[in-house]
Amino acid sequence: MATTTKIRPRALVRASGGLRYAVALAVDALGTGLLRPFLLLYGVMVLRLSAPATGIAMTAGVVVGLVCMPAVGRWLDRGARSTVVAASMLVRVLGVALLLATPAGHVWLFATAALFLGIGNQAWPAAHAALVATVAHGRERDAALAAGRALRNAGMGAGALLATACLAGGTTALQALAAVTGLAYLTAAALAWSVHLRAHPAATPAKDRADGPAPRMRALLAANVVYAFCLNVPEIALPLILVTQLHASPVWSAAIFVANTVLVVTLQVPVTVLLSRFSRRTVLALAGVVLTASYLGFLAATSLGHGWGAPAVATVSVVCTLGEIIYAGSATALITALAPAHVLGRTLARFQLSTGFGLAVSPAVITALAPHGPAALWGSLAAATLLSASAVATEKDQGAAQRLMPPRASRLVSSAMASGDGLK
Repeated sequence: MATTTKIRPRALVRASGGLRYAVALAVDALGTGLLRPFLLLYGVMVLRLSAPATGIAMTAGVVVGLVCMPAVGRWLDRGARSTVVAASMLVRVLGVALLLATPAGHVWLFATAALFLGIGNQAWPAAHAALVATVAHGRERDAALAAGRALRNAGMGAGALLATACLAGGTTALQALAAVTGLAYLTAAALAWSVHLRAHPAATPAKDRADGPAPRMRALLAANVVYAFCLNVPEIALPLILVTQLHASPVWSAAIFVANTVLVVTLQVPVTVLLSRFSRRTVLALAGVVLTASYLGFLAATSLGHGWGAPAVATVSVVCTLGEIIYAGSATALITALAPAHVLGRTLARFQLSTGFGLAVSPAVITALAPHGPAALWGSLAAATLLSASAVATEKDQGAAQRLMPPRASRLVSSAMASGDGLK
């Protein structure tokens, strides 16, 4: 079983698309961190919209943005790679420009700007994963995907910190941050486009070039909706519990969020490389077990009440972040390994639909369950996540796919499995 056992920075940069592409990712992430965490504040403070109207417009932008994913998948399957990444950045430039041009009180223009931003945010992960899957293969691809996530979190964290320092300037500062974000997206798009990377079937390694149908992955995609909830736990669930139920200082929420970002940046690649000795499906199931344990830990921590509750929640959040790291390092890697090359884009688009849907509904689910007590929130999340982990571990796909493939394609898949690729 082939594994990635060493982290070589230069090789990792090449596997991630090259230095120029890495700079594009960093610039894009920095710009995203400047605005995305404060988009709600922009709507309330600059455009004088009500908080509920702003929140609904932002949610609608995310949900409607998912509609573009089938088209993105087909575009990727025609061979486009860096062009799609650049387009996902350029459409956000349009969103920022519309945001800056929106007069106060115009909620529909704000919603349209949020839609353009949502389209870019939804299209980027699939486009980026397809680009990396074209450049790198096997476990090197897994490490490259992990490195991209670490770089993105670092850039977004730096952008958020810079924006926080500038917020004292009020509405003028928010407008300036939006303008800088637009420039960052434009710069990143130009850099990404200049990579000029396309996928050519003739250049695809034989072990990755199966002609079988797109994998159905129903259990995996359904489980991913639940797994994606973990990405909103540090931002939504924990602040809600700490402030409203444990009556703790908001400083605890901020500290947990910062710790989450630092851990993801520093551990995403090493943990992904460390777990490369196991199959990707096994690691993804393990992520569900770790997340389930953390949710049960939050349930126990909140029972401690005021005083010890907040430190206990902060401690358990480290376990939750570890589960998030394991999930992020294995989920996209498993999808890219399962998908035949000619339907990679559509498969990644379906996966992003499940992730985006989970991220869209999780705030509503979390805020609906929280008033019913810790058991309702954490117990439900633990049960759903453990069930999802079981579905991931037991889903059968490779054997059935091989039986349906032509003999030549079946031999290619068997060869890929023997070399350590495929379902790892």
